[in-house]
Amino acid sequence: MNVDILDRNLALETVRVTEVAAIACSLHMGRGNEKAADQSAVNSMRNYLNQLMISGKVVIGEGERDKAPMLYIGENVGMGGPKVDIALDPLEGTTITAKGGENALSVLAMGEEGSFLHSPDIYMHKIAFGKNYQNLEIDPEKPADEIVKTFAKYADIKNESVVVCILDRDRHKQLINLVRSTGARIKLIPDGDVSAVIATSVDNSGIDIYMGIGGSPEGVLAAAALRCLGGKIYTKLIFENNEVFERAQSMGIKNKDTIYQTNDLAKGDVMFSATGVTDGTLLKGVRINNNYALTHSVVMRSKTSTIRYISANHNLNIKKYRSYFK
Repeated sequence: MNVDILDRNLALETVRVTEVAAIACSLHMGRGNEKAADQSAVNSMRNYLNQLMISGKVVIGEGERDKAPMLYIGENVGMGGPKVDIALDPLEGTTITAKGGENALSVLAMGEEGSFLHSPDIYMHKIAFGKNYQNLEIDPEKPADEIVKTFAKYADIKNESVVVCILDRDRHKQLINLVRSTGARIKLIPDGDVSAVIATSVDNSGIDIYMGIGGSPEGVLAAAALRCLGGKIYTKLIFENNEVFERAQSMGIKNKDTIYQTNDLAKGDVMFSATGVTDGTLLKGVRINNNYALTHSVVMRSKTSTIRYISANHNLNIKKYRSYFK
């Protein structure tokens, strides 16, 4: 990777992008309007991206062009400069934010052209675990109970000591029963599987494994973070019908049964930035005090494995700042 493409200044700019998006949608926290919260985040993130000196292309975004008016897959952003691919989720946890729940984030990853897996916005199977288990090899198509036992044996701990994080969905009933049958403990979450996957590689998060079915964009974003943190993820795309697979083929997907690991989802030198919208395992949420906003963010780079946590106080009275929230 050319150092000039993803330099230190660009790393700081990526965190500014997620900061403005997080502030914008945090103003809708607990107000019950998911669409308003998401749209505020999208507008703010897009406005700031278009101020950056990059030639950026959104490869993981709000959806495909016919379904997303802004930050759609294939949209070009920036004022011109080095060519970069961008994966983003302006508000990861729209329902969480609307209800005032935990673990909502604004997320962005950036890398050179070809860094991220291109696929339609569909579901994928995911299994992830932390940086301390990089050498653990599993068969992700084995039953969940076998995977938990394999993990416990490798980690030299009892099954009962393992904590598995799973999205609380009806589709996961069998998965939950299999995990419980081993004696392992479970943390069910309502939304926010990006932060849940990342938590497997964060010390003292209380999560050892993430399992379940979730969105493919979130899988790519989580993989970008794991590239920086040292964790590991196994994924497999789920194609509901031939039409979806044909769309995937047009984006470069060749085989329905491919297992994509961390480096398949996010390769090369990548940067990852996230800002907390609401309080969570990884980050604190936005605090608004009159005309000031306090944010808590993390920015990481795979090339150096540098992880920076940034607390920032923003004066919302500044005219230039307000322009990003239009």
